[in-house]
Amino acid sequence: MSHKRSGLLPGLVTGLLTALICAAALGAAVLFQERMPSAVTAFGNGFPLSLALSLVIALLVVLAMGAVRPRSLVLLPVSALYAGGAYAAGQVVGKSIMIGATLSTPSTERAPADLTDVTLDNFLAGLPYAPSLYRDPLSETWAAWLFVGVAALAALALLTPRVVRARRAHRAELAETEAAEQAQEPEYRAPFEPAQAPAQQPTADLFAPRKPAKD
Repeated sequence: MSHKRSGLLPGLVTGLLTALICAAALGAAVLFQERMPSAVTAFGNGFPLSLALSLVIALLVVLAMGAVRPRSLVLLPVSALYAGGAYAAGQVVGKSIMIGATLSTPSTERAPADLTDVTLDNFLAGLPYAPSLYRDPLSETWAAWLFVGVAALAALALLTPRVVRARRAHRAELAETEAAEQAQEPEYRAPFEPAQAPAQQPTADLFAPRKPAKD
């Protein structure tokens, strides 16, 4: 029955699809960042923008997974994995295409990326270099790991109350259903047992005087 489902499978599927969409959107933002207003990308050395994107990814993943009324505790770490993975994957995809487009274009003809640069060849050409965002020493990649962690922890923190409320509501629903079933259950009677026990007659006293019989 639907009310007995834990929401594990729907939560996994919807969360994964949302994470893939978020990764693609973040990859596009990374690829076309030069076309964004410099006031946005340069503000705070890009930290506020990256922080906002990581929080948006976490929020979207949680909204998708929370829409199925999840009760499974497995979805909590999975949501963190989805959100953090979506941020990291988006960065790698965007950087891969950007690097591949740069390698395939002469230096005199380079221009801000556009849709024509989004090709499989550019992605494969830049893929060996893009993971350096996370493979280099932590002193150089701490910012990238920081935003991955922010996305993961934000998703975990946002989904936990939703799962707790769903579990409490499910327990309350089960208790109400059980109480209603017990109230409707008929009282058991043995075969040929009357619905109401017969009134018990008082026992006669052997020493009490009896009324004489009338003629």
